Amino acid sequence: MAATDAHIRVDESLDDNDSAYGDGGDQQSETSTLCSAITNYTYENGRRYHAYRSGTYWGPNDEPAQDNLDLFHHIFTLTLGGKLFLAPIGKDPQRVLDIGTGTGIWAIDFADHFPSAAVIGTDLSPIQPCDVPPNLEFQIDDFCQPWTFTKESFDFIYARSIYGCVADYATLYSEVISSLKPGGWFEQTEISVVPRSEDGSLKGTSMELWGPLAVDAAEKFGKTFRIADMTKELMEAAGFVNITYRTFKWPIGPWPQDQRLKEIGAYNRLAWEDGMNGWVVFLFTRYLGWSPEEVQIYCAKVRKDLRDKAIHAYQDM
Repeated sequence: MAATDAHIRVDESLDDNDSAYGDGGDQQSETSTLCSAITNYTYENGRRYHAYRSGTYWGPNDEPAQDNLDLFHHIFTLTLGGKLFLAPIGKDPQRVLDIGTGTGIWAIDFADHFPSAAVIGTDLSPIQPCDVPPNLEFQIDDFCQPWTFTKESFDFIYARSIYGCVADYATLYSEVISSLKPGGWFEQTEISVVPRSEDGSLKGTSMELWGPLAVDAAEKFGKTFRIADMTKELMEAAGFVNITYRTFKWPIGPWPQDQRLKEIGAYNRLAWEDGMNGWVVFLFTRYLGWSPEEVQIYCAKVRKDLRDKAIHAYQDM
């Protein structure tokens, strides 16, 4: 670009009657254009995806995907004994940010629990409900882009299931730290996409291949799926202090004896059965060269494994 292009020249011929500055329909048209850029979703392989910054996130945003996200919210709260978070934020947080809010269900529950807090949830998709607590606001935004929030303004910043969303965690964590008040807290909750077993029952199954395939596709996408195993080291490198790293096991199926784990496993298996197509169809077709039919066949094989009582799979959270 030539140096002269850096200066935006003013059109001196404009007057108050110019159509670009008129009232009424023209302004409405401009607003409608901006809204269209957000709500004119893209469609691929029978699934619906976000329009704003299209292609930067791998997951669909259609109703099945939204139901799947809400089901996982239930599994998360079961895991934490009904809690929404573990950070010791105190009883009176004033300003809270939920990045990658999805359906907004976590932000809604948080706002209900802390009516004195001003809560903001951001996401690429405008899929959040309109009827929300008065102290909650949803914004369409990409948290991987430079943040525009006031520095040192949040008591608590929360992120959940942003695996495969971030190409540069050092930059993201820098934004988080600069946006937190002194003494503020950041909590990130992730799921490992790699199924494991303690008894070798996954060996030779289609489900055993899930982890390596998903990790490979995400690496080619440029946004790792391995963040559940990397957060502690990356946070330390970013300059966070007083870091607590906890791991929970999620059974995949109701095979455990423990009743709480059995319940989590039953819900998790349902989440896998309903969600797996959306988790991989974008990545496998675009980055592994699979056809949509091959994805469907593979998912059918994994669903069969999910119903095999001899397979005792789990994943880390």
